[in-house]
Amino acid sequence: MTIILVRHGETALNAARVLQFPDTPLGERGLEQARAVGRRFAAAPPKAILSSDMARARQTAEAIAKATGLPVIESPLLGERNFGDLRGSRFDDLGYDPIHDDRGPPNGESMAQFRARIAQAYSWILAMREQVGGDLAVVSHGLFIREFLAAHVHLPEGLDVPEKLENTSVSILLAEPPHTAQLIGCSLHLEGDARGDGRGVVGV
Repeated sequence: MTIILVRHGETALNAARVLQFPDTPLGERGLEQARAVGRRFAAAPPKAILSSDMARARQTAEAIAKATGLPVIESPLLGERNFGDLRGSRFDDLGYDPIHDDRGPPNGESMAQFRARIAQAYSWILAMREQVGGDLAVVSHGLFIREFLAAHVHLPEGLDVPEKLENTSVSILLAEPPHTAQLIGCSLHLEGDARGDGRGVVGV
C-alpha cells in the first residue's frame, strides 16, 4: 500500500511568482492539469483523498474525486506555509528569499512552526491511512511536500528531494515507515499546454 503526494495545479499567481492567498483558485492551465492528474488516478484509484483546505489544492482534489468517485477529506494541516503579510507580493520584488528563510514573516509561520505542523499532518495522514486500509492520495503544496519528503521519507540512493515540483506532480511512498520513496515529482500525465513553463517558485 502507498501514500501518494500530489501538488496542486497552477494558479495565475503561481505562474506570476506571487506569494498566494488561501483562496487563490486554479487558472485555466491548472484546471487542465487537475483533470489530467484525475485521469491518472481513474485507472487505479486510491481508497481515499485527503486535501489541504486551500482553494487551489481543494480544486485539484475535486478533479481527482470526480475521476474516482471518492469524497475529499480536507484539513488545514496540509496547507502551504503561511507567509502572512507577504501574501500578494511578487517573489522577485522582495529582495530576499522568504521560501528558505527560517524566520517567520509578519503574521506568518516560521520554518520551525511550519515543520511542526507538517509533523502533525504526518501523524494524521498515518491515522487516516490506517483507517481506510489502502492507498491514500494527499493533495497539498510544493513547499509542504518538499519538507514532508525531507523529514518523513526514506529516499533510496539516486533519489533526492527536488528543489522544484511541477504542478500536479505525483510522489509515491510506501505506506509503512520509513516510507521509502518509489517515485518523486512525476508529471508524465501532463502533455502539451498542460505542462508548466518552469518559472514558478515552489512555495509561492
